[in-house]
Amino acid sequence: MSEQRGITVLGICGSLRAGSYNKATLRTAIELKPPGMTIETADIGSIPLYNEDVRAARFSTARREIAGPDRRRRCAALCDPGIQLFDAGRLEERDRLGLAPRPTDQPFAGKPIAIMGAGAGMAGTARAQYDLRRCCVFLDMHPVNRPEVLIGQAQTKFDAQGRLTDEAARGFIRDLLVALDKWTRLIGRK
Repeated sequence: MSEQRGITVLGICGSLRAGSYNKATLRTAIELKPPGMTIETADIGSIPLYNEDVRAARFSTARREIAGPDRRRRCAALCDPGIQLFDAGRLEERDRLGLAPRPTDQPFAGKPIAIMGAGAGMAGTARAQYDLRRCCVFLDMHPVNRPEVLIGQAQTKFDAQGRLTDEAARGFIRDLLVALDKWTRLIGRK
């Protein structure tokens, strides 16, 4: 794969609330992306829970978005909301992320992934990200290990318009996207 070609990132936010800090974090990532990177976003709000009858129709669009036209250049960035451990929302998010995981035709298989999140607690989304990293093993995804983007006390780091004002967090997001770009290119050569 040529170093000159850009990569496309599919940004997926696990929070469905319009004013969520995680959606604002994803918007910040789009703003800070490195040259040659395109970030598209996916809306997971219409994907139903545990309904095999409608899975095929509704999930097919999401699966195509994840796979992308050029598998080697497609990767994902996930904004994982800091939902309380074992909360029903957490189970819902995992079902959506897995897109009804099946042993074959798994759209996330082999994809590089960057994980970031913002939460109201001191640890940001540390526990949620740990859980998500465990899901990456089952889905055969390849997460970027560093830097970790854990935006704690998010209510103090975004302004009223949803702009991330914390320069350290902005730097971590920028560094994570650069690392994702490098990781995607490395994996794409294999």
